[in-house]
Amino acid sequence: MCHGSLWSQIFRFSLPLMGINVMSLMFHAADLIVLGQFAPAAVRTAATAAVGSTTALNTLLIVFFSGFSAGVNSIAARYVGARDHKKVSQTVHTSVAIGFYGGIVVAVLGVLLAGPALRLMGTPDDVLDKAVIYLQIFSIGLPATVLYMIGAALLRAVGDTRRPLIFIIFAGIVNVLLNLFFVIVCRMDAAGVALATKVSSIISAILVMRVLYHSNGAIRLIFKKIRFHWETAREILWIGIPAGIQGALYTISNLFIQSSVNTLGSAAMAGNAASQSLEGMANIASTAYYQSAMSFTGQNLGGKKYKRVIRSILICLLYTAAFSVLCGAVFLSSGRTLLGWYNPDPVVITWGMERFVIMMSSFFLCGLMDTISGALRGLGHSVKPTVTTIIGACGLRIGWVLVIFPQYNTLRSLTISYPVSWIITGLVNGIILFFVCRSMLMAARVSPKLQ
Repeated sequence: MCHGSLWSQIFRFSLPLMGINVMSLMFHAADLIVLGQFAPAAVRTAATAAVGSTTALNTLLIVFFSGFSAGVNSIAARYVGARDHKKVSQTVHTSVAIGFYGGIVVAVLGVLLAGPALRLMGTPDDVLDKAVIYLQIFSIGLPATVLYMIGAALLRAVGDTRRPLIFIIFAGIVNVLLNLFFVIVCRMDAAGVALATKVSSIISAILVMRVLYHSNGAIRLIFKKIRFHWETAREILWIGIPAGIQGALYTISNLFIQSSVNTLGSAAMAGNAASQSLEGMANIASTAYYQSAMSFTGQNLGGKKYKRVIRSILICLLYTAAFSVLCGAVFLSSGRTLLGWYNPDPVVITWGMERFVIMMSSFFLCGLMDTISGALRGLGHSVKPTVTTIIGACGLRIGWVLVIFPQYNTLRSLTISYPVSWIITGLVNGIILFFVCRSMLMAARVSPKLQ
């Protein structure tokens, strides 16, 4: 990442990341689509609503590890760029130790708290039992999900995004086949698709850990060396904990929104869930360039390639805006058809379109905001974007639910809170990034003029 054309390097690096993001989302999408098309008609809407109602809680359970993997990626990339092989090895073994043991703790909490949390969100009675079962099975498989996330983050740090994509594609195929088997053959609904997803997660985790085990060089995983290196853990958590807190607060704000959606009935819940699933696939550039910005800035900072750090950020911003606009336009052109894949009920589709149009038109704002956050974390500044996100995105959305939604009780009024929060947070973080980069160049006695 420290040499060659950044335009082509970032493009080649990001494409497999987009594929990984799509496949990750397809695990959830496959659950919804199979239920919507093949579950018995009597439970179809309730089952899809149950899976959709757990989305925010599922995210909350893994959000710390998502932030932690960001810290793993940032620190590992920096030491790879600095050619510090001892520190890279310590990062590998410390991150796997934290991920495995932490995953077990969170899995237990997820199983125990699934019912109370869903009741607190006001999940309707006709959906609740299925939602609890889905969330508990999801929780049991969390350690495998976490290990895949950490393994993929370590491979990204050395520029390998191809093999994690291959593994998740294979796991995704298994997921779809098992979904069909459990729903059509075994006549299961929410529990069946949850079980299929977790079996697939275990497969992807085994494959990525196997690559690390057989790797040469500093990222090789040696099981007897898995332990906590406290100095390395501190560095990872300095980036990862603020990122995890940010993600958790995002999710909590989305829980407020989901709770408001729940008051609109199961048809609104099913339509909202279908739209959310499609949004994730249309917004693949956001996560891909968040990770790209973090990896490229981290490695080039470690290699003291300061002008290259700046150019990496600018190129990631241009790519994420272009891809987000393109994907949004493509999805908007066939919105009702796409939503019909999840549930053919015209009422559900109409509810989904209320959210779908607003989100697809504004995703480039989310992409810019996320890429700026990724660049800041790659530069070692994780607390600043967390604080601004808490105030500008999470706080605004919660306030919106409490103040605006009671006045305009529609799904459309809830959805508008997303682009508003992206604009505010992106602008503030952009200003912070400008001053961080200027300080970096001045400290290194490098002219701020890009060449």
